Amino acid sequence: MRVKVLGSAAGGGFPQWNCGCPNCSRLRTGLFKGSARTQTQVAVSPAKGSWFLINASPDLRQQLLADPDFAPASETRDTPIAAVVLTSADVDSVVGLLHLREFQSFRIYSTASVRRILTEENSLFRTLDRARPPVQWETLPPDQPVPLSQHEPVLFCTAVPLGGSFPDYVSDGLRRSLPENEAVIGLELVQSEKRFLYAPSLPEGGKAFRHRATQSNLALLDGTFWTDDELIRILGSGKTARQMGHVPLSGPDGLLESTGVSQNVRRILIHLNNTNPVLDEGSAENRAVRQAGWEIAHDGMEFEL
Repeated sequence: MRVKVLGSAAGGGFPQWNCGCPNCSRLRTGLFKGSARTQTQVAVSPAKGSWFLINASPDLRQQLLADPDFAPASETRDTPIAAVVLTSADVDSVVGLLHLREFQSFRIYSTASVRRILTEENSLFRTLDRARPPVQWETLPPDQPVPLSQHEPVLFCTAVPLGGSFPDYVSDGLRRSLPENEAVIGLELVQSEKRFLYAPSLPEGGKAFRHRATQSNLALLDGTFWTDDELIRILGSGKTARQMGHVPLSGPDGLLESTGVSQNVRRILIHLNNTNPVLDEGSAENRAVRQAGWEIAHDGMEFEL
């Protein structure tokens, strides 16, 4: 199993186009010790010539164009992208699907609730039906392994409910009919006893990932904010990290101290917000993360399991 990090930043990327926070300002002026990042996007390959996209970021088009592994065969529109697997209906997880509307058929795996949100209330996504045959939706039932690939060794995917809530844009009527355990999921991908856990959003109540993380060879987990009040302190307004569905990294209840993941697991922080001080490679926060045995995702990272 190959895993590629095509993008590693939270919504808006880094720098964010309309943000003048210290991190974004210093990066623009060349005074920042660190690199720019596109919005979080991961791809997984169970075999040569076949790729599964995990979510579909707003930056997906440029991310695919930058990597020759995703190029179509000569004089065709056939690409190695077999399917997209969605972890939520969040805008930053699904809007990139519209980049894939160019008459190519593929599969989309999601919870039943996420499918309903995108197909019943968002007519724009009907453009995916223009493919012949149309894009095929597949359901990811919670806590049940689903085979993604057809060839041996099979790549299995399990949806891990993490709690959290559905996006604000979902109507109240539809929201009331949706089971809460399908709002935000992590993904456990298993092939030949190698395990990869992906959870870029960890709501406060999400505990199910910890046991699975301990059993994983590789875990890419929510690194969005350093502190709970990060946006309020830096920008003067906004929600806390927990109110936005992200457990902060620092503090006694933060991800770094509470996860309990074995040192044998390769642990990577992903979905980094532009305000997060760990982006600064010279910061104390960056050193604290690395000393705790964690790595910090950057665009272009690759893993072989």
